[in-house]
Amino acid sequence: MRMVLLLGAVLVTAACSAPRGTTPSPIAEPAPLPTTPATPATTTTTPPPTPPCAVTTGACVSLAQRLAWLLRDGRVVRGPVPAGFGPPDQATPAGSFHVVWKDREHRSSEYGTDMPNSVFFAAGGIAFHAGPLDAPSHGCVHLSDADSAAFFDGLNVGDAVQVL
Repeated sequence: MRMVLLLGAVLVTAACSAPRGTTPSPIAEPAPLPTTPATPATTTTTPPPTPPCAVTTGACVSLAQRLAWLLRDGRVVRGPVPAGFGPPDQATPAGSFHVVWKDREHRSSEYGTDMPNSVFFAAGGIAFHAGPLDAPSHGCVHLSDADSAAFFDGLNVGDAVQVL
């Protein structure tokens, strides 16, 4: 045991008595990266869905996609916008219709609820109007406040409405 301690003391002394004029080896710096021409960042964006309807002036509604479009002279002027519909027992009717009348501040006499920016297009009081997108309607097409105002301003009595 005495030999081990003596050997340890010799090693510590040798290590601690290194000449003071030496400098430790520098830490290796990473090699510079090769320079290549910058590649512009590209992002791939999916174009919005196109309206599935034959309407050129009026509105198109896709029940399956839960979207609506406002069209004028074959161009999309608003949309696609999110839309809400009626549940199966009060389903939003599919088919081809025309705007029958409009009422900016309509109140449902049947349900006692406000229907801002109402654009009526189907029998039974079915209309586009402002309403919650996450709550079922009574067959109407719910739109956000801004979208319902745009549909109200953009649709005229007689314009086509197609619901698929």
